Amino acid sequence: MKEQYYLTAERFEELKTELVNLKTVRRLEVADRLKRAKELGDLSENAEYSEAREEQAVVESRIFEVEDMIKNAVIIKTGTDSKLVEIGSSVVVSKGGKEMTYHIVGSNETKPEDGYISNESPLGKAFLGKKPGEEVTVTTPKGDVKYSIVKIG
Repeated sequence: MKEQYYLTAERFEELKTELVNLKTVRRLEVADRLKRAKELGDLSENAEYSEAREEQAVVESRIFEVEDMIKNAVIIKTGTDSKLVEIGSSVVVSKGGKEMTYHIVGSNETKPEDGYISNESPLGKAFLGKKPGEEVTVTTPKGDVKYSIVKIG
């Protein structure tokens, strides 16, 4: 079975834009760089040519990766009225009297510093399927941490 990529509609559009840029602008830049490097002569000792080939491999790899993500994307519905935490939910939790908000997203959109955590992360997995009022215990390297689900947004 193909891997599914959970993406917000915004991230899906960003990937489509990135793919167009990679296939048009970036490919042409690399092709031009390769052409200029070939004109320098002996390819066996041409560092410019080697670097351009490496860049070409990186661009082609990213194109393949983005195409795969787009083809296997599952668009996350955000702001649902679900009674349980699910992918796309914003969840307010309490830990030690302090409230924090987390947004459960796919692994390709995580930004923990901004509160966007993966559905595959230990914290994300622990929150999934829970409802307000439930307690969640997450095992961390420093020991167990208890969270209380306050509300789902």
